Amino acid sequence: MSESLSKYIAAALLVFMLLVAFYSMLSDTAIMDEVAHLPAGYSYVTQQDMRLNPEHPPLIKDLAGLAVLAFSKISGQQINFPSNIKAWTQDINGQWDFGFDFLYKEGNPASIMLFVGRLPTLLILMILGIFIFRWTKELWGKQAALLALFLFSFSPTFIAHGRFVTTDVTAAAGFFIATFYFVRWIKNPKLWNFICATIFFGVAQLTKFSLFLLVPFFIFLTAVWIAIKIINQKQKQKTVVKSPFLNTQEQKPKFVFAAKIIAKNLCGIIFIFLLGYAFVVTPVYYFHVKNYPPQKQLQDIKFIMSSYAGGQDQQPLASCTKLSRITRCPAEIAIWTANKSTPIRALGQYMFGLLMVFQRAAGGNTTYFLGQVSAAGWSYYFPLIYFLKEPLTLHILTMAAIIIFFYFLFKKRQVEKLGQAPEASLGRLTKLSLWLTRNFESFAMFSFIALYWIMSVRSTLNIGVRHVLPTFPFIYALVSSQIISWARIKDTAKKVYPYLKYGLLGALIAWQTVSVLLVFPSFLAYFNESVGGTKNGYKYAVDSNLDWGQDLARLNMWLEQNNISKIYVEYFGGTDAQYVLGDKFQPWQGNRNSSELKSGDWLAVSATFLQGGRGKPALGYKDPTGYYDWLNNLQPKAVIGYSIFVYQIP
Repeated sequence: MSESLSKYIAAALLVFMLLVAFYSMLSDTAIMDEVAHLPAGYSYVTQQDMRLNPEHPPLIKDLAGLAVLAFSKISGQQINFPSNIKAWTQDINGQWDFGFDFLYKEGNPASIMLFVGRLPTLLILMILGIFIFRWTKELWGKQAALLALFLFSFSPTFIAHGRFVTTDVTAAAGFFIATFYFVRWIKNPKLWNFICATIFFGVAQLTKFSLFLLVPFFIFLTAVWIAIKIINQKQKQKTVVKSPFLNTQEQKPKFVFAAKIIAKNLCGIIFIFLLGYAFVVTPVYYFHVKNYPPQKQLQDIKFIMSSYAGGQDQQPLASCTKLSRITRCPAEIAIWTANKSTPIRALGQYMFGLLMVFQRAAGGNTTYFLGQVSAAGWSYYFPLIYFLKEPLTLHILTMAAIIIFFYFLFKKRQVEKLGQAPEASLGRLTKLSLWLTRNFESFAMFSFIALYWIMSVRSTLNIGVRHVLPTFPFIYALVSSQIISWARIKDTAKKVYPYLKYGLLGALIAWQTVSVLLVFPSFLAYFNESVGGTKNGYKYAVDSNLDWGQDLARLNMWLEQNNISKIYVEYFGGTDAQYVLGDKFQPWQGNRNSSELKSGDWLAVSATFLQGGRGKPALGYKDPTGYYDWLNNLQPKAVIGYSIFVYQIP
């Protein structure tokens, strides 16, 4: 395959993905998180005040807010900012009330603002695709890169989340691109690679607070690389012929080389972290707190951090001097910074947001899963939801890739040398070091996947497969590398094998293509064939796996097509139901007595509320459940976008 052809195919895949994502989002109403993120982003860029939604870094919200501001300037459309409402002036992080007011009660063009605000996420989706293709191609060639890009371009999860004003796709891009440049710097520590690693580390910290994981991850990679270099050098010194006439690197004392490589890499990574925070994160947060009144910032941080790690100190920073209270220290530092100079307040605001994420993760979130309702989570949630939500083609290729990896791992290769010693004569540790040298990028990718999945399995915040989305690009790259390596194996005795290999791969690709496109435009609700397809997904999981509020406009279209003038609605999402449905809307809550509904009445319930009201309480869950069990005896008249169930009372 020629270089130009591979680029044309890659471009076609990305353009196709862009068009599918774009057209599928046109009739999507605001999902739950967008009602907080988009208004917050507009407030950041127009007010330079970060009192709303501090639990997420500002990058994607800024881009969405800038897009809305640009639309306002270009079109002349006035955007009314509700600076006098209680949610802005008095409330502590009044993001939900402010968001609904800003979008639906101030006369602003909510649908257009939402459309424009989503465009930057589509751009980031394309950038991530470019880097997946680029890195995979550099490591394993054009065919592997195209397969990885296909898995990305036809991922229902990426298509779904790549058109929302949320942090998930941006975080996935941050992890992948920052790791790409960091590994480049480790292997080739030139100034340009250092600058890129620093910039993209800093930018990554502005995408989502989970990107702080890059700090220990990069430290781990650096430690492994240092160990590799020292072990390899030690082996070379064992085999090199010493000569008084040579002044080679190999003849330097072991500790001199070790000290040099340790100092060089440790200094480099420390400066990447320091400069990334100093010249990327701090200036951005400086802009966001410039007009945030210090007393308001202090009040907000104090209130939200009041219960963090045992509660507030009686004396400022007292917990920082007590080992028993040391986990409280970061919260006290964030409080202390709130009324200091603006650069210090900027760092304090970043720290505050990071701590809010830890606080929320510890608290969990009420979730329906496999017939149960819990706020404590399940250890098997993410592995199972990943299996159910991703196409079976990916899972088949993953299993094949694992088998192929071990085949190549134990397959005899041409003899390699380290120094003057053949590989076969080396010790196990040196062999491992040599393998890691050859495959450091693969090791880095696998290490990230393992680290992120271990943390996810331990998390009680079980609200969607999107929370493991950052691992997907690495999975696509690794799987594709092994599949294409297998496809390239030549078997001269059986010339038909290559055709069978590529035929099988082509069939799997075609299967995924059809499976994913058949759910258009409801990509968020995609479930694979192992559970009977998307139509059965609600039985297994809801929330951002299926129902995030995206189908309210489609419900309105269905009501108009069927001449239904009134309907009771319990809606889960980021849209004002009355704003969309108008006079047809009548509010309903699951805890009301079903006898209030008369024969012939219509009822629409979002799947998240429906399943939450039909699930059984998990061990330790005390809140009421079962309040929608009475609907088990009724068949829905329609299911809108797989996420809103419509019933007519008999």
